[in-house]
Amino acid sequence: MKVVLITQARFGSSRLPGKVLKEINGKSLLEIHLDRLKKCSSISKIIVATTVKEADEIIYDNAVAWGFQASRGSESDVLDRFYQALDKENADWVVRVTSDCPLLDPNLVDEIVTFAVANNYDYVSNGLVEHYPDGQDVEVFKFAALETAWRNAKLNSEREHVTPYIRSNADGKGLNLFNTCNYPCKDNFSHIRMTVDEPVDFDVIEHLIQKLGTDKSWHEYTQYMIEHDLTKLNEGIIRNQGFIESLKKD
Repeated sequence: MKVVLITQARFGSSRLPGKVLKEINGKSLLEIHLDRLKKCSSISKIIVATTVKEADEIIYDNAVAWGFQASRGSESDVLDRFYQALDKENADWVVRVTSDCPLLDPNLVDEIVTFAVANNYDYVSNGLVEHYPDGQDVEVFKFAALETAWRNAKLNSEREHVTPYIRSNADGKGLNLFNTCNYPCKDNFSHIRMTVDEPVDFDVIEHLIQKLGTDKSWHEYTQYMIEHDLTKLNEGIIRNQGFIESLKKD
């Protein structure tokens, strides 16, 4: 069984340009993100999927220099970028994460992969019900499901965000093509932000790393944020704003 993790990374960002290359203690958010993901025991390979834009050449070059595989594809058709990155990989399962989540927990990734494979779901995410902190989002799906989406997805939101076609055609919805499941969290931490979209988000991540380092679990970071009242610093920022904007274009 081959499980390939793909993380999306690009220099462009309307709210915080170059965010994944911003550094904390001499390491970029992208490198911190990848260093944590290297600890995943369930992953066969990690691929950094960036775009063909000239500004993203540095992301490709850095990923390769750090020892990771990288690929380049469409900026807007991220579904195609994903699919092409997996060309010739013969992957059975795919893990989708994004590089603006530098403190994504590798143990959580392993838990969700194990759960998806053991139960033979087509798609599992801990974000179908948004109880995990924003920035701890993981999607695990069969390559066959990705290929079906790649061949059939038409809407802008389906091409730009990779998995909406799968989620929209599952378990009684739409064409009922896919068997999906939410990976549950026993408590609701949806008010916690560990992703970087705005300058204040970067400030929060920088504070967490300065105080706790880069090797703690998602729950340890969460508890610190709650105990030290950090949640108020970046509250009110809309979760998944990019996807919401894509839906408007549909």
